[in-house]
Amino acid sequence: MSIVMKFGGTSVADAAALENVARIVAAQREAAPVVVVSAMSGVTDALLASTRLASEQNVSAAIYSLDDTFVRHRVAAEQLLSRDVADPFLDYLNDAAAQISQLLQQADPGNARATQDAIVSFGELLSSRLLADVLQQRLVTARQVDPRHCIVTNDEYTGAAPLMTETFAKTRASLLPLMEQRVISVVGGFVAATKDGTTTTLGRGGSDYTAAILGAALRSEEIQIWTDVTGVLTADPRVVPDAQTVERLSYSEAAELAYFGAKVLHPKTIQPAIEDRIPVRICNSRRPDERGTLVGPQTETAPRTIKAIAHKMGVTTVQITSARMLGAYGFLRALFEVFEHHRTVVDVVTTSEVSVSLSLDDDSSLPAIVAELEQLGTVRVEKGRAIICVVGEGLRGTPGVAAHVFSTISDINVTLISQGASSINFTFAIEETRVQEAVRRLHDAFFPNIQ
Repeated sequence: MSIVMKFGGTSVADAAALENVARIVAAQREAAPVVVVSAMSGVTDALLASTRLASEQNVSAAIYSLDDTFVRHRVAAEQLLSRDVADPFLDYLNDAAAQISQLLQQADPGNARATQDAIVSFGELLSSRLLADVLQQRLVTARQVDPRHCIVTNDEYTGAAPLMTETFAKTRASLLPLMEQRVISVVGGFVAATKDGTTTTLGRGGSDYTAAILGAALRSEEIQIWTDVTGVLTADPRVVPDAQTVERLSYSEAAELAYFGAKVLHPKTIQPAIEDRIPVRICNSRRPDERGTLVGPQTETAPRTIKAIAHKMGVTTVQITSARMLGAYGFLRALFEVFEHHRTVVDVVTTSEVSVSLSLDDDSSLPAIVAELEQLGTVRVEKGRAIICVVGEGLRGTPGVAAHVFSTISDINVTLISQGASSINFTFAIEETRVQEAVRRLHDAFFPNIQ
């Protein structure tokens, strides 16, 4: 049995943060954990920005823009490592800078996404090498493992899908021998490769996904996601400063909260864990002694039914009204084929006899979508909306929850309501300008004893 520990970008942002992570990992060295690490905070954005500059034929500016990124790694290495350990890392860093420069100069516009993946992968490769060296410096036996030797994907660059059979086999071949030797493997998250070895990435937030995939491949007893907050909170602490940690969540509850705005857990992380029933613990790297939130196959019903309140801003709602829906079949299929054609994800859906209302995060293809939808019926678009989602096991079977929600925000107009098919979430849309007020009121109503 093993554990997988994943650390996000803020947890490895600088020398002090890396030193802290090394202490946390060292405390669990007896378990020989597999450590998954993101790029230093801001590094992926810097690498992406450089690819955009290069695509605009401004290669010199693209290369120069990364100077600060390399300096950050160099400074951290010089602060944390002795000369005999720092020198090999600095050679690795210089080699990475040279490879990135070459990629930027030779960027092929016809293969831009593959080039982007090759460039941004260096963020995780550098942070994983640096953390492995920091652990070694502190007499913790550790080794960097290239994630491309573990995660095998298709060739959908910038958002590749893992090929699980091949991935599980390569992960076990790469990591199990090290675990048997009590060596801590440090793996860059987010990065993968095709069958022929071409670098791919799993999309933003993919380091959590990497941790879950490795955990499933190794049949780990626990996957730990270390971030800068103590678990999943009862609401966004930026909106509700006194929000508290939720001790336990089911996979379904966590997935709903993640999808609707609780960003401490990437939605994709849940699926590999669910399949092998592996608990996922969300911990705070700044407060490592606190237990955080445990997400597992089972949970208990909260005293007030609701576990947490999530919200998501920047939402557009679309309503399609047509008398052709009444007593007809095939209408919904035709409607959703429009969104499929434009590769646009639909979030919340609610229907009546003659209308369908739905919400979108991505409205970049909205004009073309509306033009096609108008062939089906009358279309009404409302921008500047926010989604609020209240989540808790047993919500559907508990009387009075909806009444309590809407009486609490009775003066705020609700434009869309959806009861989740899973029975654990209740979702509605309001004007974005009033979402923080609404979340604070609901939190006060459902969690009155939190000070």
